[in-house]
Amino acid sequence: MTNGFCVFETAIGTGGIAWGESGITGVQLPQPDAAHVRARLKRRFSGVPEIEPPATVRDAIADISAVLRGEGGDLSSIQLDLERVPFFARRVYEVVRTIGPGETLSYGEVARRLGEPRMAREVGQALARNPCPMVVPCHRVLAADGALGGFSASGGVATKQRLLEIERANVAWQLPLLPAM
Repeated sequence: MTNGFCVFETAIGTGGIAWGESGITGVQLPQPDAAHVRARLKRRFSGVPEIEPPATVRDAIADISAVLRGEGGDLSSIQLDLERVPFFARRVYEVVRTIGPGETLSYGEVARRLGEPRMAREVGQALARNPCPMVVPCHRVLAADGALGGFSASGGVATKQRLLEIERANVAWQLPLLPAM
């Protein structure tokens, strides 16, 4: 599989995806402006061409799009290439990928599952650098008190809230409906 990236339409805007020899290397959450998504991908993956995606990437796009249409789905089988990601962050992403659609964990719970109960802050820092949001569902990780906490992806906490709404997350607090992104 040749390195590349492409943009694609979803129910909530234009998303993007990049891939390498071993799997997906990056996901850009949907935004209203395709040109902005394309420009971000070109900056993140300098020198990688925009090309037609191979079958495995088309399948990943279809799965991501289905989730964003509210059809549920599990993205945990999508092959990622996280070779350039630090070891601790890869461990965090492995745990986070086990959180099912509509479920949530706190940063502290993720740290405990790693066997590192005092590293909740480091878990948050790793998630802030998540190169594959949605596929590594960092939006499903909340503050200890159930608050949304931070979200470094485009749109910030509003995007996190929107993704949890789409998944009909079972959270202790009520989510007011936000307008579509």
